[in-house]
Amino acid sequence: MGMYDLIIRNGNIVTSDEIIQGDIAISKGKIKEISRGTNLNAKALREINAEDQHILPGLIDTHVHFNEPGRTEWEGVETGSRSLAAGGVTTYFDMPLNSTPPTINKENLELKRACTEEKSIVNFRFWGGLVPENIEDIKELHENGVIGFKAFMSPSGIADFNHVDDITIFKGMNEIASIGSLLAVHAESTIICDQLAEEKQRQNSTSAKDFADSRPIISEIEAVRRIISYAEATGCKLHVVHASSRKVVEIINEAKQKGLDITVETCPHYLSLTLKDLEEKGGVAKCCPPLRDDQEVDQLWEAIANGEIDVIASDHSPAPADMKTVVDGDYFVAWGGISGAQSTLNIMLTEGHFNRQLSLERIVELTSTNPAKLFGLYPQKGVISVNSDADLVMVDLNESFELKKEDLFYRHKHSPYIGKEFKGKVTTTIVNGQVVFENGNITSVEKVEK
Repeated sequence: MGMYDLIIRNGNIVTSDEIIQGDIAISKGKIKEISRGTNLNAKALREINAEDQHILPGLIDTHVHFNEPGRTEWEGVETGSRSLAAGGVTTYFDMPLNSTPPTINKENLELKRACTEEKSIVNFRFWGGLVPENIEDIKELHENGVIGFKAFMSPSGIADFNHVDDITIFKGMNEIASIGSLLAVHAESTIICDQLAEEKQRQNSTSAKDFADSRPIISEIEAVRRIISYAEATGCKLHVVHASSRKVVEIINEAKQKGLDITVETCPHYLSLTLKDLEEKGGVAKCCPPLRDDQEVDQLWEAIANGEIDVIASDHSPAPADMKTVVDGDYFVAWGGISGAQSTLNIMLTEGHFNRQLSLERIVELTSTNPAKLFGLYPQKGVISVNSDADLVMVDLNESFELKKEDLFYRHKHSPYIGKEFKGKVTTTIVNGQVVFENGNITSVEKVEK
């Protein structure tokens, strides 16, 4: 037997099905051997003792906004991918907006791919956009490797990424269905949100609660019901992103039970933050849909426990601090987006595993296995098995820490999670067999090809 590149010994290996104690041998970026209970009789160029640690498949974050090309004063690929590595994420899907130009045609996709290949230290894929002006570009984007398509049913807040009207989204869904791809939607009602916001601002009612009240859960419900009817008519596979309420999830699950090909994602901020945090922390906790109340948080966790939610993704949408500042108490003006990509696993472990007894296997399913299956990456990714990619995260469940500003790898070191106590700490992240993060430090800046 030849020499392996890396052996991880004595770890508790977690998949979506089971936890076993054993060793993992890695060569040329792939898992080559897994032992159960006994020491692997082999040698490697490097060995890591994972005793008392848990080894999970690296997280797949299906929803991040990195601002390259363009807008790199917000968050670039270099800082963004390092933040993900520090949080145990080994693959991410970059959304088509917030970069300039947006990923709405082949030329723009190639620009994004070039800068990402140069700078990312973790694996990546790209979303294509669906906007009113690019239906004719959908097939070519698909042929050039986008993971799926993203549309906004309400204004995105980005001038060069227009939201879709009903005719555009219906035509786009027909096209996406014809090529066998998937549409992800930001589902809020333009009419409900715009009219309520206009009334609030006319009355000079601009507090955190006023902002949240202007984007109520019924706005999500209306948009989700509408897009489900379009999916039924077109046969388009559908993924609803960042659902903020179990009421939204229940509608999606009713559609699933009728045989519709539809999945739903929620985000760590909807599982750990509330309207009170928005009031106390200010713009750093502003997002769309907005944070809800304690009851909604608890009900989302119940939905997770019942298997009603498919994916957990960060929806990391950073911006410079001055854009997140609430001026004169006006919450409508500050940029809406949470900086949270580094903390997804910490929240799932602390709020889910320790506070609510959610199993580690279920966390793996939500953050890695399900995304891999949904987007055609399984069993290459999303699982710890022989011949799968050696994308792994090691965590010490016995270690607790308070997140501090200096711990963050973001370009702009702000997050609503600063000061939060977490239990369960990422110690090591491995991408394609290469240790990229270890004991608080980025240890490799070797770029990945894909």
